[in-house]
Amino acid sequence: MHRIGYLLSDGFQVMALASQSVFEYANIAAGEAFYSIENFSVVGGEVRSSLGMSVGTRPLGGRAAIDTWIAAGVNMPLTSTPPAEVLAFLRKAATRARRIAGICTGAFVLAEAGLLANRRATTHWAHARAMTSRFPDIRVEEDRIYLVDGPIWTSAGMTAGLDLALGMVEMDLGADVARSVAHKLVMHQRRSGGQSQHSEMLDLAPKSDRIQNALNYARKNLSGPLTVEELASTAHLSPRQFTRVFTLETGQSPAKAIEGLRLEAARLMIEKSRHSLEVIAKETGFRDRRHMREAFMRGFGLPPQEVRREARAGDRIGV
Repeated sequence: MHRIGYLLSDGFQVMALASQSVFEYANIAAGEAFYSIENFSVVGGEVRSSLGMSVGTRPLGGRAAIDTWIAAGVNMPLTSTPPAEVLAFLRKAATRARRIAGICTGAFVLAEAGLLANRRATTHWAHARAMTSRFPDIRVEEDRIYLVDGPIWTSAGMTAGLDLALGMVEMDLGADVARSVAHKLVMHQRRSGGQSQHSEMLDLAPKSDRIQNALNYARKNLSGPLTVEELASTAHLSPRQFTRVFTLETGQSPAKAIEGLRLEAARLMIEKSRHSLEVIAKETGFRDRRHMREAFMRGFGLPPQEVRREARAGDRIGV
């Protein structure tokens, strides 16, 4: 049996506990109790989440042998140092456990313990620069869902903890079990660790259904030209009205927004598929490979080839 211990502190993000469902359903999919889960804190007893909900915990001193430790993030200011007992415990656990993870700002706890020194790591995008500033010896990759560097796992915020847990399940029990868990939990898309934390569709956040419908249409038809006239027709507006309303609701012109959607789709294909850059450019609506490269340099500051090299390097490490 693989024992998982969640390390909680007052003010922990209750969303971290949602990742426990991934392991629960992995047991169901595997047909056996492969995982057991317990919650721990420094002294044990009830620990209050940032929402005010209390959770019972065992004291660290009375722990059983744990294979995977997961430090939950907190919503409180990150300037304070975790208790010395926690840091000492994590340093010792790093020599005994199979792996240690930090969900969201839980990565800061691992950093304070020195476990992320000279490693790649991620955290919630809103706190990534703070981590870079406070811990210059960490290679912070702020645009990642989760990262694996040796036995250390870190994830972005909130729902990314589910993706991290699912990645552990895939490593432990295989891709078929992981797919079954994702299906049972109605996870719309299994996100790999290398996928961006940001969603172009979410960033646009239109206020009306007609603009949202036009964006949905665009996302499903990226390989086509997607002219303003075509998009305006889906919104039942004239091209002039559509451009005005679209820009007002999203803060971007239709052309700029469509390029963002093309870039998001192309980057995902580059990171996760073996298609040639020519095929990817065609499938995502760029005129050609050169046009896609120009858009990548504007949007990411990197050419497509470099994005692919970084993704493959991450795969070799185990991301």
